[in-house]
Amino acid sequence: MRRSLAAVLVALATTVTALPALAPTADASAPAAIPRTTPGQDDPAHDALQRAVRAFAPAQREKAATARPDATLALRDLFDARGRLSDDDQRQADRLLARPTDGAADPYQNGYSVPATRKCARKVCLHWVTSTADAPPSTAWAMKSLGMMSKVWKYEVGRLGYRKPPADRRHPSGPKFDVYLKELGNQFIYGYCAPEYVVPGTRRVASGFCVLDNDFAQAQFGAPPLTSLRVTAAHEFFHAIQFGYDFREDTWLMESTATWMEEQFADSANDNRRYLPYGQVAQPQVSLDLSQPNSSAQYGNWAFWEYLSRRHGRSVVQKVWKQAGAYRGAGRRDSTPALRAVLRKRGGFEKVFTAYAAANAIAARAYPEGKAWPAARAAAKLTLGRSARRAVVRTRVDHMAAKHVVFRPDTSLKGRKWRLRVAITAPRRAVGGRAYLIVKTARGKWVKRPVALNRRGRGVTSFSFSRRTARSAVLTLVNTSTRFRCHQNQPFTCAGTPRADNRLFTVKATVRR
Repeated sequence: MRRSLAAVLVALATTVTALPALAPTADASAPAAIPRTTPGQDDPAHDALQRAVRAFAPAQREKAATARPDATLALRDLFDARGRLSDDDQRQADRLLARPTDGAADPYQNGYSVPATRKCARKVCLHWVTSTADAPPSTAWAMKSLGMMSKVWKYEVGRLGYRKPPADRRHPSGPKFDVYLKELGNQFIYGYCAPEYVVPGTRRVASGFCVLDNDFAQAQFGAPPLTSLRVTAAHEFFHAIQFGYDFREDTWLMESTATWMEEQFADSANDNRRYLPYGQVAQPQVSLDLSQPNSSAQYGNWAFWEYLSRRHGRSVVQKVWKQAGAYRGAGRRDSTPALRAVLRKRGGFEKVFTAYAAANAIAARAYPEGKAWPAARAAAKLTLGRSARRAVVRTRVDHMAAKHVVFRPDTSLKGRKWRLRVAITAPRRAVGGRAYLIVKTARGKWVKRPVALNRRGRGVTSFSFSRRTARSAVLTLVNTSTRFRCHQNQPFTCAGTPRADNRLFTVKATVRR
């Protein structure tokens, strides 16, 4: 689900380093013999139910400061945990997971209270009502929504070649994909998708359906209705596609690639720029695979896939999803191992991630639309000259994250013979220590190169450093570790605990002649 503007504003005020534990999920096809616990006990399944309740609970805009769970992922977790719920909780879960056409008995107001109308295109069927608050403003808008979903299908499945969502013939639409229009803006939700049935013969592949806001009123969403429809349709339908790969895949991969898909289908909308201040473009110190309810990092990190697809083609994202897929012939890997497998023939994860982390320091140059993107946060900014020839920076970097150190010559350095020597002590290469240097020359050229570090993580580099030769330099310190202890109830890859976080980097800079 795309985060509402209110939720994004909440994330701005949230400390990104807070890492509350996420509840583990159970396999949706687990046998009924699994012991069930009652509400009130330490029960991850019941926690999943409560998150889904909060995702759809009515909320006033001024009270949106309690971070609302993502509706799509909350329903995904609830679907996954359903078999472990008590009988009463299962009934409540079924109402939350129900389609709008399943009725108005749902206490969370997800069901239609009047009969629905249906119109089908070749691949998609749209359902809506003609009265009550759930009705779209006109039949013309409903047809526009159907047309948009058909275009999204044609683009994501037809043009980009992703697997089509698994068909389900238990509903009147038959094998066609069902989409519903409903008033969601009053819940600060653009739209959501829900998995519905596990595909026979699999454990982690599911069919599903999607629900979109009925009118995307600008007063609620802050953008022209057609713009909100375009980006939401692209994002949410990609979640339905993901359910056909592995609905239990790591959340960061699901949300970052779905937000990237907005850029591919609706490039001119630029709505996903609102998330960039929370991702690694602006916050390089936050791990790429972090995903937690009160953070928008997983949305802002769509820039990572933009970086990859610009250099290796858009198919690289599809290849990652195939490696992560849980169907016959797929890789059956967790998110980061899937990514590593795809990048193995493209220079390797360490090399690619290091170059990406450094590129974010000069986003205005590294990305086609980067001039409109936020500036990167620097861990240190140093101005060196005759009277301040030395500086030492010690900083710690978490896994799959980076920090930037900026150097500038002061006015006392005028001749061409001045140089800056930078000695780096990083974690061992086997652990993940890397460094990358970008120098902007006085003539406006950019010199970019990785810094060679030995196996112990030590290396030295130097470059011309005066007002006549260099405007600035950025040294990017990178922790490329992808090692985890999996299934530890943490908001990272494989719900794991990173094994190489908080690693020390030391930089010693000396001006010499």
